[in-house]
Amino acid sequence: MNSNKSGLKALLRPEDSVVVLIDHQPFQFTNLNSHDPTMIINNVIGLAKAAKVFNVPTILTTVIEERGGYILKQLQDLFPEQKPINRTFINTWEDPNVTNVVKKTGRKQLIIAGLWTEVCVAMPAIQAVGEGYDVFVVTDACGAVSKEAHEMAIQRMIQAGIAPINWIAVMSEWQRDWAREKTAVGLTPILVEHGGASGVAFAWEMQLLGGHHGVGV
Repeated sequence: MNSNKSGLKALLRPEDSVVVLIDHQPFQFTNLNSHDPTMIINNVIGLAKAAKVFNVPTILTTVIEERGGYILKQLQDLFPEQKPINRTFINTWEDPNVTNVVKKTGRKQLIIAGLWTEVCVAMPAIQAVGEGYDVFVVTDACGAVSKEAHEMAIQRMIQAGIAPINWIAVMSEWQRDWAREKTAVGLTPILVEHGGASGVAFAWEMQLLGGHHGVGV
């Protein structure tokens, strides 16, 4: 099991990160009971937009999309050139069409979000951490059939050495320093559009400072 769990090296770095978004499809949303689906949609879109700002490779995958439905339109619109990898495997990490793409990036910080937490997220996360990846699961961009199922899945993954994290923390660790102005400018509208009360507070702060930064205040 990988031991990079403490110290500065445990934090996410854009150049070492790869994101895999799993099964944000209509069928999975129909029995999503751990979270408000609106929140999950908001958070996964915020995560995907941040990945684009930092040029972090983002892989989209679906399971039997001809029956389960296409991936969220909002996600597909962010990556119009990418055809989501359609699987029959419940466990994404058993599908070489996905794992080969991840391996080609050469990156070892694997960030996963998907539906459902207890099945299509836990399975690949547990397998990947056993293969030497530093695995991070974005818990607020995942959801399960019940609150208990979501929480038990997270506990199981923690026991396996996987780090739970939320999407704003992912974005913040990638940024690390607000003096990195190029990416800071790109993150501002994401925070305002998807950051909920944090985005509202940021827009207010910009108003008080007399700045705009693309916030529209």
